[in-house]
Amino acid sequence: MSNPVRLTRRVTFSAGHRYWNASLSAPENKALYGPIASPFNHGHNYVLDVTTEGFISPENGMVINIKRIDDRLKEHVLAPFHLKSINDEVPAFAERAPTIENLLLYFAELLGPIMPPEARLVGLRLEEHPLLWGEWNHDPAMITLTRMYEFAASHRLDAPSLSLSENIDLFGKCNNINGHGHNYLLEVTVTGDIAPETGMMVDLDTLDQVVSRSIVDRYDHKNLNLDLPEFEGKNTTSEVVAQTIFESLRGQVPGKLVRVRLHETARNIFEVQA
Repeated sequence: MSNPVRLTRRVTFSAGHRYWNASLSAPENKALYGPIASPFNHGHNYVLDVTTEGFISPENGMVINIKRIDDRLKEHVLAPFHLKSINDEVPAFAERAPTIENLLLYFAELLGPIMPPEARLVGLRLEEHPLLWGEWNHDPAMITLTRMYEFAASHRLDAPSLSLSENIDLFGKCNNINGHGHNYLLEVTVTGDIAPETGMMVDLDTLDQVVSRSIVDRYDHKNLNLDLPEFEGKNTTSEVVAQTIFESLRGQVPGKLVRVRLHETARNIFEVQA
């Protein structure tokens, strides 16, 4: 038997929501949700990726006709959510916070049983905006939340154990004695238990503060080789930088650190997983 093939279908919808419990006072809501607490809606252009898995049919060469998946997404995602207020017009969220985490759980519970049998649901990715998204994976069952950050820094690729000529041969222009720079993008992915009162796994403000304090504020507009003690005596390859960031954040971020991805350029991406 051939290996299974995964197919991802993307849908987009615009919807409003709010983080506000009508049974609580304004101070209680502020204490619960922090700066995002408001009795008024705000909106997002959501992007939902639905990943299914199955085997290629010898009759037609497909896992499934995508239209069959589209029909289910139109009925169960687009029709009830697009251009709607999630708190007010989707019954499941009348008393359930419309967080990324809760939305992913809802879509997984809803879509899993109704997917065609030849294409079982194995993953979801819901983007609230380009700097914040969540993922649900079937095996192992897990929901993660990813936040993206940016910093600009310079470095020089120079291995201390190699001679000057060896470094030039190995790294070429990247061994330029005065260094070169990148606009780095940093993805930090965490997981944890979803708090029933907020629908959230972690406090995003706390996550932002930790990553900013430990990484972004320290690295931004710095020379990694010369300004940061953690890289003393090390070659500041993006592999080393990603590993160092992961170790710096592990045990510091709220929840459990699952993954760090460092985008050096649009073509070079480095990942460290727990």
